[in-house]
Amino acid sequence: MAIPTTRSRGPAAPARRRMTAAARAAAKRVEQRSPGVRDAPPEPSPRSPEGGAAPPPSRRWLLTVVLGALLVIALVVVCLLGWQYREGRRAEAARDAALTAARKAAPVVLSYDYRHLDQDFARARERLTGHFRDEYRKTTTTVVGPTARKYHGVVRATVAEPASGGVPAASVVSASPDRAVVLLFVNQVTQSTQVSGSRLDLNRVRMTMTRTSGGWKVSAVDAL
Repeated sequence: MAIPTTRSRGPAAPARRRMTAAARAAAKRVEQRSPGVRDAPPEPSPRSPEGGAAPPPSRRWLLTVVLGALLVIALVVVCLLGWQYREGRRAEAARDAALTAARKAAPVVLSYDYRHLDQDFARARERLTGHFRDEYRKTTTTVVGPTARKYHGVVRATVAEPASGGVPAASVVSASPDRAVVLLFVNQVTQSTQVSGSRLDLNRVRMTMTRTSGGWKVSAVDAL
């Protein structure tokens, strides 16, 4: 008959019990903290389509602002160049129109005949504008008209032409879409009781031309 033996309970048995109890307590704490969820692997950081790290939000915002500013600057430059081009075309057209109007106006404005002064002055005023029109009316009424009637004055003005013929001697000094300054060489033949025969005056005249609703008209005349 076997003799029952009793297992020895040495000092290691309590240590094992303590380790087992500690492991159970740790597992229980983990389950209470995240029930049904196991530690998940860390999420990968977002990356750009090329595989590099995506720029932080502040850098993306700065890039958007810079691109927007460049777009606005480009639009402003395009609009400015377009405006300059249109203004240049308008100024070029104004040069031709103002020059033609000045050549036609000079003989009318600078000529008169004592036998029909009212008609001559009225025709001249149709080609004038602004303050110069009022000054012309005042001068012809108070000075030129009375003197021409008294001395039977006749003045015929023509824009000088080259001896060999060709375009009358006139040129544009400056021009903008609504204003131009034209230099003309004008010959004036004067007859009166104060002059023996006829007197020829070779004049340089600067005419300022202004665009109006009725076309290009003279807004100033200066003898040089």
